[in-house]
Amino acid sequence: MSSPAIARSAAAVQLPVYLLTGPTGTGKSDWAIHLAEAAPVEIVSVDSALVYKGLDIGTAKPPRELRARLPHHLVDICDPAESYSAGRFVTDAMAAIAAAHARRRVPLLVGGTMLYLRALLKGLAPLPQASAELRREIDERAALAGWPALHTELGRLDPEAASRISANDSQRIQRALEVCLATGRRLSELQRATVSPLAGVPLKAWALAPRSRPLLHQRLAGRFHTMMAAGFLDEVRALYSRDDLTARHSSMRAVGYRQLWAHLEGECGLAEAIERGIAATRQLAKRQLTWMRAETVPQWLDPEADELSWNRDVRHELLQLGL
Repeated sequence: MSSPAIARSAAAVQLPVYLLTGPTGTGKSDWAIHLAEAAPVEIVSVDSALVYKGLDIGTAKPPRELRARLPHHLVDICDPAESYSAGRFVTDAMAAIAAAHARRRVPLLVGGTMLYLRALLKGLAPLPQASAELRREIDERAALAGWPALHTELGRLDPEAASRISANDSQRIQRALEVCLATGRRLSELQRATVSPLAGVPLKAWALAPRSRPLLHQRLAGRFHTMMAAGFLDEVRALYSRDDLTARHSSMRAVGYRQLWAHLEGECGLAEAIERGIAATRQLAKRQLTWMRAETVPQWLDPEADELSWNRDVRHELLQLGL
């Protein structure tokens, strides 16, 4: 086959979408950066905290110089006082995917925000508009009984949804209850009837899964202390000084930020806030692993051992695609 014919054949091949996920602290960003330095891929962040400007140290956001050299989509795209939803993420991610494909490059989705991943892989259910009155009523009940009690109620109304939501995740408990009460139908039922926006697109997914849970916990604690040494508290203090931010904003509920914000409000000492932050990070990693196992990600990789072979195999596959 002649070279022009090979080029036409390669151009006719539908380019895939790659997904690299895994619990926090397993090195996903480093793997993605190393691949992007050697292959025609574009990194698309799947992280609910990286979208916010000013949340840099506590999110382990790649430095600006690196992002100028290797573009990262969906990073620093909104202000911390703004609300960023799974629906907006899907719209932004699909636009980034289409733009990368138009440039004959393969989008590499990188991150572990479960709600965003579910929205991409399963689709978003058509849900009712938020009701201020119903939300106020749920908030009042939570103030009296506590969010764990409302989580128990959700378990009676929609056991499947409740099993995926933490007993202290006020935002998601509130939304799931709101859907049940407003529609008379379960959120999980509505979600099952959806179609993935990636339907028909070749998708290849990998998950980094540490073989040793104690080693992961050690890495997470070390990373948190490194962030503190790099000025994490000062970063949160600058956000805390803003007149338009509160602890209820989605950005300030991010792991680490929530605990240091509580310290600045006088709720606890700094040492306790750090321990809370480390514990919350471990809990996040556990939830992410549980969700990823339930989603049966096609290929699990050892973050301590498999990077070189993964990088080599992906680059070989891209060559086979004519890229």
